[in-house]
Amino acid sequence: MDIKILHIDSNNPLLWEQLQEAGFHNEADFISSKEAIEDKIKDYHGIVIRSRFKIDKTFLDKATNLQFIARVGAGLESIDCDYAIARNIALIAAPEGNRNAVAEHALGMILSLFNNLNQADAEIRKGQWNRESNRGHELDGKTVGIIGYGNMGKAFAKKLRGFDVEVICHDILPNIGDANAKQVTIQELQQKADVLSLHIPWTPETDKMVNADFIASFAKPFWLINTSRGKNVVTADLVQALESGKILGAGLDVLEYEKLSFETLFNDKNTPEAFDFLLKCPKVLLTPHIAGWTFESHERLAQVIVDKIKALYSK
Repeated sequence: MDIKILHIDSNNPLLWEQLQEAGFHNEADFISSKEAIEDKIKDYHGIVIRSRFKIDKTFLDKATNLQFIARVGAGLESIDCDYAIARNIALIAAPEGNRNAVAEHALGMILSLFNNLNQADAEIRKGQWNRESNRGHELDGKTVGIIGYGNMGKAFAKKLRGFDVEVICHDILPNIGDANAKQVTIQELQQKADVLSLHIPWTPETDKMVNADFIASFAKPFWLINTSRGKNVVTADLVQALESGKILGAGLDVLEYEKLSFETLFNDKNTPEAFDFLLKCPKVLLTPHIAGWTFESHERLAQVIVDKIKALYSK
């Protein structure tokens, strides 16, 4: 088998090793520009990427021998999927590789927000012993609404089985509810939810989905957890809802301002006013896009990609 694969992001070593053992020819280029990669991509049959740059029509037009694109992660929004499919290029992702990590992170964010864990810890370190202002809430008895009931949403609902909660879900696909979550309309979810957890990709339909009108449609004040994509939430509208009390707290693993690579936030020091509010708000918990970034998921993602590439050539 003379299949040449270009790796343009570093990954768990098992990915490279197992592909090599299976007879694939690996080459790596972690530093060249997108334009430099385009100049040589015609020499490769496959490419393995995380989120270093966008694989667009220009790139694909130069990839004349490309047979597959493997993204070591859940989403494919950095790839022009329609054009790739039209070129008969197989698209490979690994949402099952980090679904457990994302589910645990989302649950951890809820419990931390409900019990003021991060705020209380910070206060004690400053010599403050504030019990009443850190009185928490219990998850039992609440209704948790999940938007997006794929790999991540299902894994999160499974984690909630240990709590006395009602779990409801909404998805664009019909009839995917299960024993862990009842599928409902978006209107029913907005009527019932005390907690909203997003597990959706970034698409034209979900871009800026959580805006002022969306938030106002909820019958009750609620907590928001976003471990999906930052651009699904309008930060300025979230800030207004936090100020008004319509959103009681927010756990954000992703931010509207993230770069495509997910590796940085800003190129300069001029941060948006809404982001400054998030940094100072005790009702907000922030993490740097690490929900699916555990040691275990690092290995699991790589293994899923290896298995899917090998399966592609065993047909």
